[in-house]
Amino acid sequence: MTTAAIFLALAALMFLASLVSVETAISVTIIEILAGVLGGNFLGLHTTPWVDFLAGFASVLLTFLAGTEVDPDVLRSKFKESMLIGVFSFLVPFIAAFVYTYYVAGWSFQAAEIAGVALSTTSLAVIYAVLVETGLTNTELGKILMAACFITDMGTVLALSVLFAEFSVMTLLFLVGSVLILILAPKLMPAILARYGKRVVEPEIRFLFLLLAGFMYLGSIGASHAVLPAFILGLVLSRTMSRNQDMTKKLRVISFSILTPFFFLKAGMNVSLPGIYANFGLLAVLLIVKLIAKTIGVYPFARAFVKRDSIYTTLLMSTGLTFGTISSMFGLQKGYINSTQFSLLVTAVVLSAVIPTLVATRWFDPRARNR
Repeated sequence: MTTAAIFLALAALMFLASLVSVETAISVTIIEILAGVLGGNFLGLHTTPWVDFLAGFASVLLTFLAGTEVDPDVLRSKFKESMLIGVFSFLVPFIAAFVYTYYVAGWSFQAAEIAGVALSTTSLAVIYAVLVETGLTNTELGKILMAACFITDMGTVLALSVLFAEFSVMTLLFLVGSVLILILAPKLMPAILARYGKRVVEPEIRFLFLLLAGFMYLGSIGASHAVLPAFILGLVLSRTMSRNQDMTKKLRVISFSILTPFFFLKAGMNVSLPGIYANFGLLAVLLIVKLIAKTIGVYPFARAFVKRDSIYTTLLMSTGLTFGTISSMFGLQKGYINSTQFSLLVTAVVLSAVIPTLVATRWFDPRARNR
């Protein structure tokens, strides 16, 4: 298919997904992933370098926006809750997935490590998208969820770095460059807003895009990923963003109407239905291992700290997407897993984004108590 044809098809799927989401009251995130599955398996759509780039930038922007919603005061006051939920949300699934794939499924040691990392993740992108749709981002529950998810994904990144460390001068450059951006951004952003804010050309939004592009460039040369520093950037700019709600609204419009759909559609297009059919039993077990392990790791603490929304919290913390896909792609590129194992892991990760989110939003929505 030509570039124009692919863009036309994706634009049509984005529009239809928005209509289906509104009419069915199902999260647009789920609909877009399913639309990607449809497009990839029945419409002949495939990812291209420009789709991959837009999807990558969308994940970075979405993660930045999620970081801006985490109130540092709430993070400090709810540190114990967020830390316990986040740590065990990572640790229990990592151990369970590793043990199953290595000792039962017979995968190699490194392949099992990749499986453990991929299936331990929680999707900040999915959680944030759902919280925005449901209006829960500014609630205590929403902030605890995003903080706990950050802890989980920090564990994922650390595990990937420690288990498969390939430190180099470029890795050091990524770390140093990211720290410099995080130090300078809170000093420069207020000055830019004061002098250039509320202009038609939106210099402040372009400045944010410049910072995120800097993270992406540093990540590309340092064999790292821009998602975590982007989240931390959102965190350090959260107070500035809260005082400039117009800018936040504009960024949400850009993200959810134009960029984010590419991220979720691409995730769906990575799902191979023939591959699922040929290995359905193993796929089902991988998904079940993740969901059960997440429940064991999260539910007891959710029950203790957010009792009324413990099931909702557990379900959303069971979602995976961004880092699960990144971890699987890393394993494939380095030769730690083969293409079949990659397809199974990515499909399990995508299904974990769809099924728990659907159940949570349909049957355990916290808003239902107030209707």
